[in-house]
Amino acid sequence: MKELNTRAELNVRLEALWEVISKDLFITQKVIPNVVQDVKLIEGDGGIGSILHFTFNPDVTPISYQREKIVELNEITHEIGLQVVEGGHLNQGLSYYKTSFQLSAIGEVQTLVNVNISYEYEPNMEDSSHSMKTLDFVLFYLRCLEKYILNDT
Repeated sequence: MKELNTRAELNVRLEALWEVISKDLFITQKVIPNVVQDVKLIEGDGGIGSILHFTFNPDVTPISYQREKIVELNEITHEIGLQVVEGGHLNQGLSYYKTSFQLSAIGEVQTLVNVNISYEYEPNMEDSSHSMKTLDFVLFYLRCLEKYILNDT
């Protein structure tokens, strides 16, 4: 199992960021509509075990869809983890892919987001460029979330 870790300081309140990341299951479609065409809750109620189906815009990525399961959700420590269970990264040579976000306040209107990505390649597969693309996209997504929240308040 390999891991990637990064962090970002966002200029939004912890409560506002936690609300959109953990409660608004369709936020990704609102935040990066040029990448994500549609998001549907296909199983569960938005808590642990729920499965989301993401449909991607065909002109942006060779991946047409991805299903992610909420495998971690802790209101007290502000942690959420999503594991890809079908499509997406699993169609790109990976056998396991999970992204976890842990939020903590670093001021009245700033939040530190620690990101951990765990992944494993299928046997005989390896792509060193995957790591940088993945980290770049997560940081892009967090900046888009920040902008969305700031423009919405």
